[in-house]
Amino acid sequence: MEYRIIPVTPFEQNCTLLWCTETMKGALVDPGGDTERLQAAAAKLGVTVEKILLTHGHIDHAGGAGELSTRLGVPIEGPQREESFWIDQLVAQSRSFGFPPAQPFTPDRWLEDGDTVSFGKETLQVLFTPGHTPGHVVFFHAPSKLAIVGDVLFAGSIGRTDFPRGNHQTLINSIKQKLWPLGDDVEFISGHGPMSTFGEERRSNPFVGQGA
Repeated sequence: MEYRIIPVTPFEQNCTLLWCTETMKGALVDPGGDTERLQAAAAKLGVTVEKILLTHGHIDHAGGAGELSTRLGVPIEGPQREESFWIDQLVAQSRSFGFPPAQPFTPDRWLEDGDTVSFGKETLQVLFTPGHTPGHVVFFHAPSKLAIVGDVLFAGSIGRTDFPRGNHQTLINSIKQKLWPLGDDVEFISGHGPMSTFGEERRSNPFVGQGA
């Protein structure tokens, strides 16, 4: 499996294009906007996008999902069902944050902890990781030890919990109980900012590291 991080929207949200190198079929994770740029990037790499995956329903992560799903004729999978709280508000979110109007959608498949999603010949594990939002999920590719964690964890920080239905202790539990057991050598792509490893964050993160 290969990947390309494509920052989108004024929030510089890390949309990730994942693809199976054998079939060149892939998935876009968290296409928050700039949909034409995302399509162009996939075309340049020779990747056929066959589904859209969402970690959660905030506008900078999900704002372009409905438009891309319609344009490409592909399904949207994720997040967990509780995230309908945010997805149902996408149009209002786009107005509040000055984004282009979001196209409303309902995911074709809600995901639960322990589910898998696939594209080409690759499979990702799904982990339910609430706290930042009520229905947040993380995608984990075990063979390459890569996790796409949305806004749960960042290099040197953690996700905000001051939005409606956020919960700080729930987020801490999600990180320690769902992410740390995957292994210190797992690299992760956050919704914003640079990549890091779980080991580095366990060691030095001021919110969930050893000294926290």
